[in-house]
Amino acid sequence: MTDLKLTDVGKTYGSSVEVLKNIDLDIKTGELVVFVGPSGCGKSTLLRMIAGLEKITAGTLEIDGVVVNDVPPAQRGIAMVFQSYALYPHMTVRDNMSFALKLAKKSKSEIDEAVARAARILQLEPYLDRLPKALSGGQRQRVAIGRSIVRDPKVYLFDEPLSNLDAALRVATRIEIAQLKESMPDSTMIYVTHDQVEAMTLATRIVVLANKGIAQVGTPLELYEHPENEFVAQFIGSPAMNLFPGEIVGTGAQTTVKLAGGGTAVSSIPTQEADKGMKVNVGVRPEDLVKSDGEAVLETEVEITEALGEVTILYMKRPEGDTDSEPVIAKLPGIHENVRGTKMRLSADPSKVHLFSNEKSLYYR
Repeated sequence: MTDLKLTDVGKTYGSSVEVLKNIDLDIKTGELVVFVGPSGCGKSTLLRMIAGLEKITAGTLEIDGVVVNDVPPAQRGIAMVFQSYALYPHMTVRDNMSFALKLAKKSKSEIDEAVARAARILQLEPYLDRLPKALSGGQRQRVAIGRSIVRDPKVYLFDEPLSNLDAALRVATRIEIAQLKESMPDSTMIYVTHDQVEAMTLATRIVVLANKGIAQVGTPLELYEHPENEFVAQFIGSPAMNLFPGEIVGTGAQTTVKLAGGGTAVSSIPTQEADKGMKVNVGVRPEDLVKSDGEAVLETEVEITEALGEVTILYMKRPEGDTDSEPVIAKLPGIHENVRGTKMRLSADPSKVHLFSNEKSLYYR
């Protein structure tokens, strides 16, 4: 049973380069917590601070209630799987997995038992006597994970472990990591990735990092359905959420917004009479825009289409009067041929329409 607690944690290089600040996070036993964020947001740095590979310059890190800021990495009970496999090329899979246990002077029976268990979990039993060069990329990554499992750590740390794999292997290995977590329900795992699919499919909770701190923490569906701010709204989901400037003209159980481009949006987020006239950004995900013959959020011209088979992605002009430089994106199910250059009316279910004021969601007021 292993809990982690970060309290007001920060990281500064030298006297002026602040990378992270005011990180408060509780990670409970059995969770698989995923750190995501744009490049340079500090997600790998935070992981390395937990591992002890980077010094914590502010705040405290507790593992099972014990402050470990000054505890060496080898004594924290943590195992880390890096982006590169870092396998010893002259050693077999068995020897790679058992090397750390041999250094720790474990008995042969303990080593054999630990390697056999890890090989069984990761389905590596047929490959134990092979050298790394005789393995696929996915198999090598499983060996790197197995090297962590044999140590029976308190916490597993994964630093973008799938980024070196091709698309097909990423999918297969992602499924294997999910199955690994299912086979070890009491294990605590922290996983860093820039891939939203990995985050959404693997995580118990997602930590979105931005602007040197935490933008939002929640389950994958919480972040997708109820982002707290515009950054999370546009970072989670692909393609990113559309934002349309507008003004609240109707309040109550539902809110009506007149858009700068001339359309009207209705949101299920309630507002009060005092909110009438408030300038807001209306957020609608591309997959929540649908073709409409009635009242529309917008009517505009399709410029580019991407036919993917199961869906068609449409890139459309901003309506006249909407000065945003980003195209409007709609993600319609099925095949939509010969729509480039035509005008299309789109609407959205009020329950799928988000409202933001000063970049904060009105849902959380």
